[in-house]
Formats: sequence, C-alpha cells, structure tokens
Amino acid sequence: MGEGDRARDEAASLLGVEHLEVHFPIRSGILFDRRVGYVHAVDDVSFALREGETLGIVGESGSGKTTLIRAMVRLLDPTGGRVSFRGTDITTAGRGQLGPVRREMQMVFQDPQASLNPRKRVGQILATPLRLVGVDDGAEIERRSRELLAQVGLNPEHLGRFPHEFSGGQRQRIGIARALAMEPRLIVLDEPVSALDVSIQAQVINLLEDLQESLGLTYVFVAHDLSIVRHIADRVAVMYVGKVVEMAPTDRLYVKPIHPYTAALLSAIPIPDPRENRARARHVLEGEPPNPVSPPSGCRFHTRCPRATQLCRTVEPPLAEYPGGHLAACHHPLNVTAAEIAGATRSETSPLAAGEELPQAA
Repeated sequence: MGEGDRARDEAASLLGVEHLEVHFPIRSGILFDRRVGYVHAVDDVSFALREGETLGIVGESGSGKTTLIRAMVRLLDPTGGRVSFRGTDITTAGRGQLGPVRREMQMVFQDPQASLNPRKRVGQILATPLRLVGVDDGAEIERRSRELLAQVGLNPEHLGRFPHEFSGGQRQRIGIARALAMEPRLIVLDEPVSALDVSIQAQVINLLEDLQESLGLTYVFVAHDLSIVRHIADRVAVMYVGKVVEMAPTDRLYVKPIHPYTAALLSAIPIPDPRENRARARHVLEGEPPNPVSPPSGCRFHTRCPRATQLCRTVEPPLAEYPGGHLAACHHPLNVTAAEIAGATRSETSPLAAGEELPQAA
C-alpha cells in the first residue's frame, strides 16, 4: 500500500495510527539523571481503523499491545509518529483539546476490581461520566444510570451497591456501563475477559457484540486468547517485540497465516477433539522473546524462527501487502505462492523496494 493510499484510508477512518513509537528511557546514576538506553515498547506501528469494525490485537506478554493502545488514547505520550481521530491530529494535543476527543474514545480495563473505586457505590461511579457529558439533574442521572445498568444486563436496583458486592463478570459489566455513559464511538478493551471464568467470558463477549450492533460502536480488542479474538474481531494485528508482524481479516489470518510467529500462536490454540489435536501440525517456538532494550538486528523474530536465514539476521523485512488486504513482514512467508510473493506491495522505505527480489524459503 502506497503512502497516498494510506493517507486516504486514514482520512476516511475513525482512528489513524502512523509510524507510532513509544520508547521508555532507562536511567542510571545516583540521581537517575543519566540516560543509558531505551525500552522499545512500540516501534513504527501504522494502521487505520474504520468506523464500526473491531480490530483485535494479539501477541505474547511484553509484545507492546497495552502500550500501543494507551498511546492511541493518549494515556501515554508517543515518542514518535502520529495519532489522528476523525482526521484530527491528537498526537501532541493538550488536555483542553483532548476533552471532546476522550468523550468519544473510552477504555475498558483488564481488571474490573482495580479499575472501579471501591469506596464509591455504583450510582456514584456512573454519575461521574454522566456529569461530564452535561447531565446535572439528580433524577435524570439516576434514570440514565438505571438505563445503563439494564443495557449491560444488570439489575437497575443495584445502584446502591459497592463494587465488592458483585462478581468479576458483573464488575466488568459496570466498567462497560461506565464507558457507555460517555456515549463514545470507539471503545478500547484491554484484555477485558482474561480475568473471568470461561462461561462468563462468553457472556461478556456476546454483550459487547450486541452493544456494537445496537449502538454502532467501534472496538479495539486486546487479548492473548486467539480463540476469543477470532469470535469478535473483523481484523487482527499480531505484535512481536513492539512491531506489527502481520495484519489481516480474521478469516484469512486464521486459515492461512503468512508469518511463522502467527502460525505458532495459532497452533497453540487448544482443540476440543483429542484426535484432531494430536494430528495437527505444531509450530513450537524455542527460547524467549528478545530484550526490548536491545532488539536484534534484521527481523526481530529471527532468534526463534525455524525458517531464519542470514538475510533475516541482517535486513528487517518490510510489511508487505498480499491479496485480500493481508499484511505480513517476513522474508520467507508461509501459505503464499511465488506469484503472490512477487506481486506483494512493499513499503517505499524498505531496503527491498529498490528492486531486490524477496527470496523464497527452500
């Protein structure tokens, strides 16, 4: 995809992320006044999020998923790159400029017990965002709060209870209700069901899908459980050590992954049928992800990839576009033909863009 195409997609999108970077400084010395390096939490991530879709973000712990979404909603300041919402650049926007934007961008956190104030009743928790959107009358606040609880499947009579009086799934529903109180267009969900029982996870996922359909919401859904992401996401981005190594429509990515890392993640999904589970091909990864303080040269996955060659160790693969809107950054891609490799569109800034052939695996 060319720079012009990306610009047009971003202009038509709800949220645009362009070459986003988040680097955390490492300091040393008695007063911690000497910078000795950086943690490369997010490196050169770009995508456009269309209104009404769900983008899933997956990857191992430490891959940069949470840092990416926090920078997207400006809970963290990006080190480089650009974030735009409805075509407006918010990368360096101040608190006053972010106020109206944050009303349309809300976040649901991983641990509902930690994200809800234990000293406040549910009615008080929901009243705060309602006042921020201009609801001042006490009776109207109570009416809206009851509607919000009913909308997420809770008893409206529970406004007077404290968060500790609810189960984990109910607390997460309260967190979703709090986000809905701001009448957002985009909700960013940071592993919203990972702390819940499996049966409760399904209920919360179904609730999110119903709310999206009825309210026209857009989601960014972060998770480490790929089976859940497959159920809810329209597109999936796979992150590894701060970079997006593959992004594709869900049905394409789960059937024909192009990047070896994605294939390894998918092969780890448990299958209920023991015979099918034993018969399927496994992509077992050895070792640990590299240190984000000093990521390896070339492809960051080459230290664990069974298909790695000398090219992978020295040249960083570009994020190339294959048929069906399938993006992958791999010198030796899986599940693609020679013609698709030859026709893959590569970034103009890539070292392979000047005419060098993208090699095929032996």
